[in-house]
Amino acid sequence: MNKSFAEMLNHFDLGIDVAPYGNGHINDTYLVGVPGQFIVQRINKVVFPHPEYVMDNIMGVTEFLRKKIIEAGGNPDRETLTFIKTKDGKPYYIDENGDYFRVYKYVDNAVSYTVVEKPEQLYSAAKAFGKFQNMLADYPAHTLHETIVNFHNTKDRYRQFKEAVANDAAGRGKDVQDEIKFVLDREGDAGIVVDAIAEGKIPLRVTHNDTKLNNVLLDPVTGEGVCVIDLDTVMPGSLLYDYGDALRFGGSSGAEDEKDLSKIWFDVEKFESFTRGFIEELPSITDEELALLPFSIKLMTLECGLRFLADYLNGDVYFKTHYADHNLVRCRTQFKLVAEIEEKMDELNAMVKKIANR
Repeated sequence: MNKSFAEMLNHFDLGIDVAPYGNGHINDTYLVGVPGQFIVQRINKVVFPHPEYVMDNIMGVTEFLRKKIIEAGGNPDRETLTFIKTKDGKPYYIDENGDYFRVYKYVDNAVSYTVVEKPEQLYSAAKAFGKFQNMLADYPAHTLHETIVNFHNTKDRYRQFKEAVANDAAGRGKDVQDEIKFVLDREGDAGIVVDAIAEGKIPLRVTHNDTKLNNVLLDPVTGEGVCVIDLDTVMPGSLLYDYGDALRFGGSSGAEDEKDLSKIWFDVEKFESFTRGFIEELPSITDEELALLPFSIKLMTLECGLRFLADYLNGDVYFKTHYADHNLVRCRTQFKLVAEIEEKMDELNAMVKKIANR
């Protein structure tokens, strides 16, 4: 442990036993204490150029959640992240290199999964994300910083995509005309959610924006959700973003970069499990949001796929790739799912109505 890191720990009054922790790709993460009692993270300033905005959002949301959890008779130290302030009362420490460090309590006796092993896991994760949304339903979402501007503004994603097609920086456009057409044929979908928010048809809410299974801690005995974690992308938006992206990932039959498209389909059983858990914990969901749930899965999957394709056209400058056509493979899995969701849309809408009983 170098002198600078030890100095940072001293500002939080922590122990000195330190070990790298987790498998995240954004922030540097360490387990600190004897035994591990705290998580220390260096915030990635490339991804988040304003770490102070990130922490402002996180502190506001977690302190709001703590009050709600206490009112409900729960354990706030277990059911939401608890951040430790520096000795001088700040939510982060800036070292001599200008790096931002934060500390929160380690949640013990809880596990996370990176791969969906059974529908019950999706059900538990969905209940956790639904509860997260419901507890924050009356949070003033408009006061949150947009830490990644236009993150789920699909209209703007289309603008960027068409620029990538026009520029064709890597000279790959001629080989992916079918994929380009697939995206452009669906441009009419791009504004449905963002316009509904702007027009007040659906509420502006606090959104997590990274609703993968591994961002929910589960009880290893009961399998129930314990705590929603990784709050860096908490921003104002629509719960449709969280729901749709969760099933973009969790509803797929295979990996995001599966080359054999015959192994990729949209799993209705997983859809049913997640949707049931999400709605059960979210009485504040509006009829307008309910009606758009299945569409939101298509939208988030389409948005992700067009981003992969745009990066492929740009020469793989954003997403990490491990071989030449990695982004092309990724976009094709997403488009296969989009086509499947479109085919099953009537079935999915009927299932939502039955589950919601409205």
